[in-house]
Amino acid sequence: MSASTSPALPVQPAAPVLRGGPGRNGKGGAKRVLPGFGLTLGYALFYLCLIVLIPLSALVFKTFSLTWDQFWTAVSSPRVMASYRLTFGASLLAALVNLFGGLLVAWVLVRYHFPGKRIVDALVDLPFALPTAVAGISLTALLAGNGWVGQFLEPLGIKLAFTPAGVVIALIFIGLPFVVRTVQPVLEDTEKELEEAATSLGATRWQTFWRVILPAIMPALLTGFAMAFARAIGEYGSVIFIAGNMPMVSEITPLIIIGKLEQYDFAGATAVALVMLIISFVMLLVINGLQGWQRKRSGGSS
Repeated sequence: MSASTSPALPVQPAAPVLRGGPGRNGKGGAKRVLPGFGLTLGYALFYLCLIVLIPLSALVFKTFSLTWDQFWTAVSSPRVMASYRLTFGASLLAALVNLFGGLLVAWVLVRYHFPGKRIVDALVDLPFALPTAVAGISLTALLAGNGWVGQFLEPLGIKLAFTPAGVVIALIFIGLPFVVRTVQPVLEDTEKELEEAATSLGATRWQTFWRVILPAIMPALLTGFAMAFARAIGEYGSVIFIAGNMPMVSEITPLIIIGKLEQYDFAGATAVALVMLIISFVMLLVINGLQGWQRKRSGGSS
């Protein structure tokens, strides 16, 4: 009798080899949900050109109908310069306020449980759903000299409505949700174990926030700041009622553009709009560069 042999192991069927073909990627992967790269890129570029690039190019080409002297006169008159200072200054100040206020609101919504939390969370999105004109009328009725709040502030010498301060308040109102909704999911995903480890190693609350939490949420903070700033620059409806629209004092740049359009000065309106577009684009590039630097720094230190 032959020597005992070990029982034969079952033979596993060979895994099927996926080959590239129509509807598959070149490396033998699964079917793509969307069409190939070329077709998808073509549709994306077409949509981008139709929605963004063609309107912006029309703005530039219309401005080219002016000579340099006419262009410079249109964009650098004292009234227009005063509107630049108010628009960009108020937008920057409102975005900075929302940077800290939005972080605080997001922190409370993520880290604490309290009665009415869902209502507070829903109220954050109210500026998104509320028509801007309604927001402007509401703030004006609230802060005017005969309003619920203004009637107590004006006797003290504090006038908010129909002043640059009212413009800042309106821009804070419409920009807050951008910071909150950008930072909130990042805070939810932050690992609390890292905070506990830092505390166990003797770090204070401020050191834990500065060294552990802030680097993780900084890109989201900068993104929310950029979105709030960009939104505030182009805001018109909520500001037009509370600003007072006094030339050289509380007149925003979008109102200057509207006024030129009403006077059929289309080239002058596009010239002012082009200046706003260039400044906004440069500032967004700077903020995006800061975001990239922060991500590299966080990735390199992790």
